[in-house]
Amino acid sequence: MEKAVDFFFELGQLKRVKRSGWWLVGIKDPESVAEHSFRAAAIGYFLAKKEGADADKVMRMCLFNDLHEARLNDLHKVGHRYIDFPAAEKKAFSEQVESLPAELAEGIRGILDELHADNTKDGIVARDADYLECAFQAKEYIDMGYNDAHDWINNIRKNLRTASAKKMLVDLEKTSSNNWWHGLKNAKR
Repeated sequence: MEKAVDFFFELGQLKRVKRSGWWLVGIKDPESVAEHSFRAAAIGYFLAKKEGADADKVMRMCLFNDLHEARLNDLHKVGHRYIDFPAAEKKAFSEQVESLPAELAEGIRGILDELHADNTKDGIVARDADYLECAFQAKEYIDMGYNDAHDWINNIRKNLRTASAKKMLVDLEKTSSNNWWHGLKNAKR
């Protein structure tokens, strides 16, 4: 249990690691990796149900996808031009899970290998959920006046593969990120 406790303390670091790509458009205090992973998992659950994928597996893929960033931090795509980040991700992740019980380590390793192989329905849905979460975040920033965040949505559009994710992107683009709470302040229960 001691190694599991260490692992969960390390996961807590993801609450402090900021998503660095947003700094490029002027966001001074972007969301954390943990915040991104949480909403990506929720989106993954929804997409999996819509696409007939394994919702539990997709959520796990989304939750553990950025685990390595607890050690490496988040590196935006401009930085990826200069650093072999995928190799560093693999090394960090391998060290993160090596002291966990074998069954747990292999379970996490297996779902992430499947996600990165990008050739199964579950992996494709999880990847779309990860992209869509970035699109939701971009839309929130656009609605706050950061118009350069449109670039994220345009790039995401090119990468989505499932029909449900493509439809959701169309809908999110035409919806205000504040729409959900309009009318709730004065609504009677």
